[in-house]
Amino acid sequence: MKDIWNYLKESKKPIVLYGMGNGADKIISVCDKYGIKISGVFSSDGFVRKKTFHGMPVTDYRTAKEMFGDMTVLLCFGTALPEVIFNIKNIAKENELYAPDVPVYGDALFCEGYHNDKKADFNYIYNLLADKISKNVFSNVIKYKLTGDIKCLFSCETDCEEPYQNFLKLSDKETYLDLGAYRGDTVLSFCNRAKNWNSIVAVEPDKKTYEKLKIATLGIKGIKNINAFAGAVEGTAAFNMNGSRGVGKGGTRDTVEMITVDSINIAPTFIKMDIEGAEAAAIKGSQNTIKKYKPKMQIAAYHRSEDLIDIPKTVLGLVSDYKIYLRHNPCLPAWDVNYFFV
Repeated sequence: MKDIWNYLKESKKPIVLYGMGNGADKIISVCDKYGIKISGVFSSDGFVRKKTFHGMPVTDYRTAKEMFGDMTVLLCFGTALPEVIFNIKNIAKENELYAPDVPVYGDALFCEGYHNDKKADFNYIYNLLADKISKNVFSNVIKYKLTGDIKCLFSCETDCEEPYQNFLKLSDKETYLDLGAYRGDTVLSFCNRAKNWNSIVAVEPDKKTYEKLKIATLGIKGIKNINAFAGAVEGTAAFNMNGSRGVGKGGTRDTVEMITVDSINIAPTFIKMDIEGAEAAAIKGSQNTIKKYKPKMQIAAYHRSEDLIDIPKTVLGLVSDYKIYLRHNPCLPAWDVNYFFV
């Protein structure tokens, strides 16, 4: 199957970016490598303000449509907001529109060559998945990453509550470990789902975000908040802190304590990991805990191209009889893809 980059290289239409920022920077970088010309850039009305981006004037959509006519639009930002996705769908009705997959972290581009090299691994993981929904998500996410076709993501969405209703049942005796607790939103979601629990440990590396986590979780029974980074070994880690979800993307470079799950005095029944591309490393730092307690786990699999393969392989190397599920919650691009190990 031809990838999005080779398709764009042969396209005769003007190629126009929708959005600015880090995602657009990465897409432009890949386009440059493939010799793909970018003709313009547009943004949502509130972000135009007579800006330029990579030397191109930033217009609104209607102006770009008047300038370029029948164009190919490349979505360059991520969103889970229904109203924004609705607008993207409307633009896609009038133009070819793709959301090229560029890794949030790492250098492995999900291109035709990468897909061909990893085909045996993809087949292996596909056959391990526990249900039809997981297999549909896996197939469509791979197709999306290769082609940039957002319809692939729309065809495999599930509601974020579905796993907890169908296969990840929470009891009133859970010991919950949240790696990448951010401002406490996932801790609060756990509390709403479990209603009662034994204890909670929430780990967040960004210092400003950690302070917001403490405020959000004040009064929650049995919670311990830790300002640290979960990794493969103990020590310190250089870190870019900016108070946002993508704490590794920019901001002021600083150091933070690095811990392992095995170093925490906890016997978890449920672990959630969403730690900006460090999930595979954190699993290695959790190997004794996972082997001993076999906790239920929810692990983000969308930061690196390798995640779809490396995460299940690493986990199964520790406990071979986990049932593996995969889910994609509504989001563009494929930034909310999670493995569940039960």
